[in-house]
Amino acid sequence: MKKIIIYGIVFLASVNFALAQNPTEIPLDQDWKDKITDLAPEKANFPFKKKKKILVFSLHTGFWHWVNPHTAAMIEILGEKSGAFDVTTSTDVAMMEKDKLKEFDAVVFDNTNSKPKYRNLFVDVFSEDASMDSVDVWAKAKELENNIIQYVKKGGGILVVHGGNTMLNNSMEFSKLTGGSFDYHTKQQAFQVRIEDPSHPLTKSLPAEGYNHVDEPYFYKGAYDDLDFHPLTYFNNAEIEGQRKGQEKTSGKTYVSWIRKDGKGRAMYISTSHNAQSFENADILAYFLDALQYVAGDVKVDETPIGK
Repeated sequence: MKKIIIYGIVFLASVNFALAQNPTEIPLDQDWKDKITDLAPEKANFPFKKKKKILVFSLHTGFWHWVNPHTAAMIEILGEKSGAFDVTTSTDVAMMEKDKLKEFDAVVFDNTNSKPKYRNLFVDVFSEDASMDSVDVWAKAKELENNIIQYVKKGGGILVVHGGNTMLNNSMEFSKLTGGSFDYHTKQQAFQVRIEDPSHPLTKSLPAEGYNHVDEPYFYKGAYDDLDFHPLTYFNNAEIEGQRKGQEKTSGKTYVSWIRKDGKGRAMYISTSHNAQSFENADILAYFLDALQYVAGDVKVDETPIGK
């Protein structure tokens, strides 16, 4: 009888562990929004002179992340509760035109995943336009990409969330802007997100010892190898299971989030946002609010690149 009870306990524990490794999809309903509102900071950590305008751009042509609308709702809640932002949400590619971008202090690229064929969100969109030939498609795609790059150089800010870095994944110019391109991710798993510098203004909202998190650990390529950014959080490579065969990293670290100065503007990347459950944590919500204030230009921090 004792063995049966023990086996039952072990089985239930293993089931719970498996569920924790693959959080289930949850509805974006009022109960969830109320939960996030309760957990969100009462006020912004950094003073601001005026309310900024944030665009959350959630267009995707490739992999659909069910968390997309939750991410947008979370940012809207942070803006409303803190009073720091007015938030506009859109999936309209026309928002990447120069005259539209300049209306905003910062843009959030919310899992703007592109299709694998070209790894170019704009090419995917314009290829559906029968009136455009391939030359026109690529020219227009390049124009919108350049709009984003110039938007940052002239003082705008971008926050790239999770799969948003695949938007223009094969462009080295975009890779340099954002700090790196997506290479691959492992299976979802629990891993320790560690803090590069607990004294940095943008990481003070997080526990100094870091936090355990269930997500897809991301690995990177492209400009990431230059480490031309200021790191904020990371994981130890040796702790990550299921790495690509032949490319296993058994030492060192891979960064989870970082910031980068470009011209007069700012770019920030946060990879840990595959599940809406990620946001059910007051520390992480505070971290996102700090991130939004940073890209919107409310706070000046150390942006020194780590280099090689």
